[in-house]
Amino acid sequence: MARSAPYQPLLLRIIHGASGVLAIAAIITGFLVYNTFDGRFGKIDLPRIGAIIDIHGTLGLFFLLSLPVFALYSFHAGYKRLLQSDSLRQITQVGKPIWWVSLQRITNTLMLIAAVFAVISGRMMKEEWLPTRQLDQSWYYLHLTAWVIMVCCVAIHLLMSVKVGGAPLLLSMFLWQVRPEDSPTRWYSRYRQWLRGLSPNFGAVKNNLSLRIIEVIVLGGILAAFILPLFFASNEY
Repeated sequence: MARSAPYQPLLLRIIHGASGVLAIAAIITGFLVYNTFDGRFGKIDLPRIGAIIDIHGTLGLFFLLSLPVFALYSFHAGYKRLLQSDSLRQITQVGKPIWWVSLQRITNTLMLIAAVFAVISGRMMKEEWLPTRQLDQSWYYLHLTAWVIMVCCVAIHLLMSVKVGGAPLLLSMFLWQVRPEDSPTRWYSRYRQWLRGLSPNFGAVKNNLSLRIIEVIVLGGILAAFILPLFFASNEY
């Protein structure tokens, strides 16, 4: 019997969809930038796009602007999809269903960290580095490394989603159904509950020390991505 698609909160679908599209678009254009101006680790014979750096930078900026909202939602309303206090223990149970779930949670968490390093390093790069073949800049190497990790994490995220929930789970992110209790008119009251610590998952989130530390690192990194270029000359994003 075919499984029905699970219901996903409307806000999750909006935030996840927007951030996902921007992230994938940035990943693709990031490869095109590398393929056009670098290619030391392999390249594909593709037509040259003259404004590819500007396109990638614009997508990176929009991704950075969406990242705070996505991160806050992930660490609170979506915390069950991230690292749990027992995830490292469960990841040793190879082959069991909980192993797949734990691998997905760890991957999702790592993807948030990699995204932060990607936006910080992208903000600190200078636009003239690649066209003038200044390929040994440390920020560029960090940006490349973050790109590779993001590609791996997105691939694992999609594969684990299929493994854990199958096609119905993937399709659930594109459904238009909205339950009355999930209406946008109720978002503000839920937000106030969260601020006052009255959300049902508030205690569970607060007690996950590892995730709280990662949240501080991620949110601090996002803030740094906005602030650091004010102190260092940069014109990438």
